[in-house]
Amino acid sequence: MTVEACVNSAFSAAEAMAGGARRVELCENLADGGTTPGPGTISLARKVVGKGLFVMIRPRGGDFLYTDEEFEIMRHDILAARELGADGVVFGILEPGGRIDTERMRELVALARPMGITCHRAFDMTEDPLRALEDLIRLGIDRVLTSGHAPTALAGAITLRRLVEAASGRITVMPGGGIKEHNIAEVARLTGASEFHVRLEKKVSSRMDFRRQEVSMGTQGQSEYEHTVTDRERIRQVVSLL
Repeated sequence: MTVEACVNSAFSAAEAMAGGARRVELCENLADGGTTPGPGTISLARKVVGKGLFVMIRPRGGDFLYTDEEFEIMRHDILAARELGADGVVFGILEPGGRIDTERMRELVALARPMGITCHRAFDMTEDPLRALEDLIRLGIDRVLTSGHAPTALAGAITLRRLVEAASGRITVMPGGGIKEHNIAEVARLTGASEFHVRLEKKVSSRMDFRRQEVSMGTQGQSEYEHTVTDRERIRQVVSLL
């Protein structure tokens, strides 16, 4: 059984690996579902993650239908991730009708190799999960992260089991979405999967002495005096439950 942790920094990557994660998905902007981290973050994460550093390739939040300019950004970001020593990349592109954009995905796959490749939860926005799975298999994608076309992996467990069975070892189906300590064992039992994607965090208070509480840099009312990091003890707990 493999646990992959979604992380938001090099520090969080180190915490996840210390907790027993076998792989990390390194992102920024997790409030938007994750976007591509900067080169400094990737470089430092490479130093603290022995093996299993996968980098999110996503130029923005929102849908997975990209302009030519956004696609060019993805091309450059994949090459940068490879140059910086990433073990793998995570991406997904859709056509307007909800199918996998196999033409553009094929081009990114060629750029990414020999790194590992995961298709992220763009998969959950496709119009037909089994057809999308076969498209990814034909593209040679190594792994698909999915909640089974449902809000959470537990809610999509029946579809996830169908996907695991349909994959038949040709691609790894990795459940993700709402997997926590209290339900990972049940997700594993219901889906028959062997890899699981988790996001397990804690809040860390600021070290600032002077605080101007009435001012927010982001969403109004959001505290500027705490931030979120991966919780190694929570990672350790889910690993122990598999």
